Amino acid sequence: MNDFAGKVVVVTGGSSGIGRAAAIMFAQRGGKVVVAARRVPQSEETVRMMKEAGGEGMFVQTDVRVAAQVENLVKRTVDTYGRLDIAFNNAGKSGIFQSLVTENEEAFYEQIDTNLKGVWLCMKYELPEMLKQGGGVIVNNSSITGLRALRKLSSYSASKHAVIGLTNAAAKEFAPYNIRIMALCPAWTMTEMTKEFTIDPERKEKTARSIPLRRIAQPEEIAELACFLASDKASFIAGGAIAISGALDI
Repeated sequence: MNDFAGKVVVVTGGSSGIGRAAAIMFAQRGGKVVVAARRVPQSEETVRMMKEAGGEGMFVQTDVRVAAQVENLVKRTVDTYGRLDIAFNNAGKSGIFQSLVTENEEAFYEQIDTNLKGVWLCMKYELPEMLKQGGGVIVNNSSITGLRALRKLSSYSASKHAVIGLTNAAAKEFAPYNIRIMALCPAWTMTEMTKEFTIDPERKEKTARSIPLRRIAQPEEIAELACFLASDKASFIAGGAIAISGALDI
C-alpha cells in the first residue's frame, strides 16, 4: 500500500498514542512525515519507529498552543520537503471528571487552549501552504464527546464540540479550493491519556462495558480512519464529524 507516496504529512501530538500510530502508518504508506509534539525523547522514538518501518520523516518540537511554534512547524516542513499535503491535527489534552461548579478557570482554559486553540492555530498556518499549492487535506481529532457530551466533563466536551464547529466552518470555506477538512471522533482508546480508566482491570472492564462493542479501541484503529480520510479513497468526504466509537455515539 503506497497511498501517500510523494505526500508530505504533519502529525501533531505524535509522541504517543493515536498520533504515534498515525505517524508510523502514514510513513509506512509512503508519506514524508513531520512529527510535532512537546516531548522530545518520545517524539524521537516515534521517528525511529517510522524509519524502522521503512518510512521517512523528522521531528519538530512544537507546543500547538503557541502561534510562533506552530508557524515554525509549518515553515520547517515546507523548507525541508517543499510542500504540505496532509495535516492530522491530533494534539489534545484529556479531561478531568469533575462538576462544572468546582472546576476552576485555569483548568477550563487548559482544555480550550490545547484542544481548540491548538487546532485553530494549526489550520491558520497550514491552510496558506495548501492554498498556494492548490489543495490538501486536514483531519482534526475531536472526540466522541464532541458529538455526545459526558456529565462532569463539561470543558472537555465543550472544547471537542467546538473543534467540530471549527472544522465544519473551515470545510465550507476551503472546499472550493480543493482542500478537504473533516473531524474524526474516537471513543475510549488505549493511550496514555486514558490510562486512568485502563490500568485498573476493574475500571477498564467498566469502561469497555460502556461501549456497545464491549471493548476499548486500539490507537491503530483510529489511525486507520485518519489515513483513510486523508487518502484519495475519501476524495468526496469534506466536512462533518466521523465517529469511530463502537456504536457509543448512537
